[in-house]
Amino acid sequence: MAAEPETMPQREDVHVCALSHIPGALSVVRRRVRGVLAEWELCPEVAEDALLVISELTTNAIVHADGPASLRICWTEVDGHSALHIEVTDSGPSARPCMPGGSTDPDEHGRGLGIVGALSTRHGIRADCAGFTRWADLVTA
Repeated sequence: MAAEPETMPQREDVHVCALSHIPGALSVVRRRVRGVLAEWELCPEVAEDALLVISELTTNAIVHADGPASLRICWTEVDGHSALHIEVTDSGPSARPCMPGGSTDPDEHGRGLGIVGALSTRHGIRADCAGFTRWADLVTA
C-alpha cells in the first residue's frame, strides 16, 4: 500500500493594509509588518528579505502610482514548500509629471524590481481594469 503524500500545513494568516501616499508611510508599513511577521514566527533572515521586498514594492506604488494602494501578505505554496506571498496593488501609473530638479541618477533609482527578483522565488505583475498588482513569493522552509 502506497503512503499518502505529505500535505503542507494550511496557514490561514492574511494581513492587509492600505498604503498612504504621505511622507513616512513606508516606515509605518515596515513597522507594522515587522510585528506581523514576528507574530507569524517567520525566521529572522526570511523576515528581513520580506521587509526589503515589501519596501521596494510599496515604494514603487507610493512613488509611481496614484492612490489608492494596498499591501497584502499571506501564505501560499511554491513547489511543495511554504512561502510568504506579498502583493501590492495600486491604481496604475501616476498622471503626475516628474518632479523638476528630481534625481534621475540611476544609482539612486530603478533597482527595486531587480532586488525583488533577487530575493524572491518567483515574482510578477498582474494588470486589470482596477490597476496593477506587483507580487512576490519567498519560500520560508
